[in-house]
Amino acid sequence: MSGRVEPIVTTKSGKIEGSFEGGLFVFKGIPYAAPPVGALRWLPPQPVKKWEGVREAKNFGAIAPQTVMPLGPFVQVDQTQSEDCLFLNIWTPGLNNARRPVMVWIHGGAFTIGSGSDSMYASDVLPRRGDIVMVSINYRLGILGFLRLKDVTDGKIPSTGNEGLMDQVAALKWVKQNIAAFGGDPDNITVFGESAGAMSIGCLMVMPSAKGLFQKGILESGVGSAAASLNVSNAGGAAFLKAADIKKDDTKALRTLTPVQLLEIEKKMMAPDESGNVKITVTMPVVDGDVIPDVPNKLARQGYSKDIITIIGSNLDEWKLFMLMQPAGGPLDEAGMVKRLTALMPEESAINLAAAYKKAREKRDEPATPIDIFTAIQGDSMFRIPALELVEAQQNNKQKVFSYLFTWKSPAMGGVLGACHAMEIGFVFGNYNDMFCGSGPDADKLARLMQDAWLAFARTGDPSCESVGKWPVYGSKRLTMILDKKCHVEAAPYEEERLAWQKVERH
Repeated sequence: MSGRVEPIVTTKSGKIEGSFEGGLFVFKGIPYAAPPVGALRWLPPQPVKKWEGVREAKNFGAIAPQTVMPLGPFVQVDQTQSEDCLFLNIWTPGLNNARRPVMVWIHGGAFTIGSGSDSMYASDVLPRRGDIVMVSINYRLGILGFLRLKDVTDGKIPSTGNEGLMDQVAALKWVKQNIAAFGGDPDNITVFGESAGAMSIGCLMVMPSAKGLFQKGILESGVGSAAASLNVSNAGGAAFLKAADIKKDDTKALRTLTPVQLLEIEKKMMAPDESGNVKITVTMPVVDGDVIPDVPNKLARQGYSKDIITIIGSNLDEWKLFMLMQPAGGPLDEAGMVKRLTALMPEESAINLAAAYKKAREKRDEPATPIDIFTAIQGDSMFRIPALELVEAQQNNKQKVFSYLFTWKSPAMGGVLGACHAMEIGFVFGNYNDMFCGSGPDADKLARLMQDAWLAFARTGDPSCESVGKWPVYGSKRLTMILDKKCHVEAAPYEEERLAWQKVERH
């Protein structure tokens, strides 16, 4: 990079030096909180200690300790792992006072895996195309980020189970305080994320500590309904102590467990339940009455998130990706399907809901075998129905909310994945190919359209733009943007299934 001065920016903690890559100023591995190690393990994030001189920010920082999940090539963890993982990364077109819109990516991965530097998030595409400042973050995962030990250790280990979310809040505070020096607008911040990242945003939208840190949110396949109750979280804490074979008052033993040992314990806790359902994660955010005062969707209905403009959506065949994780076994019959659904609801509800899905699918000439019905119900239970609950909460509080359903199908593995979980990520970041997403002119068009819509929303709070046309708010007609080869707006898609859920009594 001859003839160009290396970019140096002064942050509240000290000066950092980045690099110039492909027309963008790039800063990697910026610490936004103190390393949560030693005595700081399982505590809220602490402020970064200021440094003298210029700190190099040319390489990604370590990612949170994690293990590989059996999802094939879709998640990569070939990066250095460490408990010292609280870093963020910035891509910006200019280090000036342009006050560009800021987009902060919160990665997914079941609160257990992933990072802000994962190669699937090609983070240079959006800032180059849309003249925005892009930020990605790491946060603590799994047992180190979402395990509640406060009650089971009688307060000796005071972890709330929301330390990973508190990391995200600390990162957003850092962005708010520092992003102007990177050419960003601290008063126009959009958080966007997928799966656990979107579920995190659903929590952040109602958390008192996150109020005012962002103005807009894009929630892809997830809302805050994934937060667990105190009872469930405390049971998880007890299960952890049992799996670790450590007494609740032996804080020294707990604090000296290595990350590798913690990951082994986590694996032990992820064994399938009695119904054969696979646990996607053993830890998640906790409705603790403090960090998260109540169930996020309930708080949203009460107006806690009424100041935040949102795009909220899901993929048509979310659960087909998770079916890859199932233990080998015979085909699922109707009785087996009902048995597995009773993990979510009483048997009568399971029977009635399965019948409603069968009827709706046959009416549309779609496959309606027990495995098809089970997969559709699981996906809707975890993703689409909670998402629509949040959409309606935002709408009822008279806030602009835009809904989408992503229906583009993967060509991989003979098409068995359909429009599965995580399918839209490649299009948002322009990182798609035939191994998972597909390619070609139609894929190029969909990627351009989604990127344009996301960028327009970050800039103005409205995803309508030249390539997508008018994207209306959800409204009383339940207007939903269908994202596929031919994008178009539909009123109340898959309404029969949505109505059937209103009669379901959940456990």
